[in-house]
Order: sequence, then structure tokens, then C-alpha cells
Amino acid sequence: MKISLLAVGQRPPSWVQEGFLEYARRLRGISLELTEIAPGRRGAGIDRAREEEARRILKALPRGARLVLLDERGELLDSRGLAGRLQGWQESGGPVALVIGGPDGVAETVRAAARETLALSRLTLPHALVRVLLAEQVYRAWTILQGHPYHRD
Repeated sequence: MKISLLAVGQRPPSWVQEGFLEYARRLRGISLELTEIAPGRRGAGIDRAREEEARRILKALPRGARLVLLDERGELLDSRGLAGRLQGWQESGGPVALVIGGPDGVAETVRAAARETLALSRLTLPHALVRVLLAEQVYRAWTILQGHPYHRD
């Protein structure tokens, strides 16, 4: 299974890349890859910047991928719930693209293209940190499905 993390923003601190790669490397049978999306130009206005980002996000989507948007207003899952979702994605057989928008959210075109909208928290989280948190949660969900002791109830 291939999961692409499409994240608006470039050149995060090195610890973000290291944290993401640490969890991505631990996965077996799942490829978790990060694609950074260039932010839109804010000088042209927020709506225009979001539209630029939307074009880049939709262009970067792997062919046939299920688009899953990360948004603080999305569905909240616990770790077992995410594991169930991961199992469903695996059974559906296609690639999955997890999308982290820019600082002003995403354009309606991305929201409309999303098959699901999930939230990691109701808190507003730093976008760079979300990359690491999401990679860890995908790893945790995978360990739950594997019966691995990493996750403890």
C-alpha cells in the first residue's frame, strides 16, 4: 500500500524531516512518502494563494488516490479508529493521499475532492509538527493491525 502525505510548506526544520522518516521507515508493507507543496503567494490575497495551492495539491495526487483531508473540523478518531480506517484503505487497494493544507486552510476544490476529512485534534497545530504526528499515528495504526505491543490501551 502507498500513502502519500501532501503537505503545503517547504523547508521545515530538520527535526521534522527526521521525525517523519523515523516512523515512515518502521512501516512494513506500507510506503509512506512526503511531497512538499509550494505555498501560494500571500501577496495576491488569501483566496488566490489557496487556489494556487489547490492546483499544486491536485496535480501532485497519485493517479487514482483516495484524497483524505486533514482539517481541525474533520472527523475525530482515536488510534483504534484510525487503525480501522487504515485497514479499510488497504482493503480498497488503491493509493491514499493525506493532505495538510497551508496556513489559511485549503480551497473549496480540495475540500470537494476529499473522500474523507479527518482531524488529529481540535487544537490548531503547527503544520510542520502535523507531519510528524501523522506519520506516528499511521505507524501506531499499523502496529495495532499487526498486534504489535507499541500501542497500549
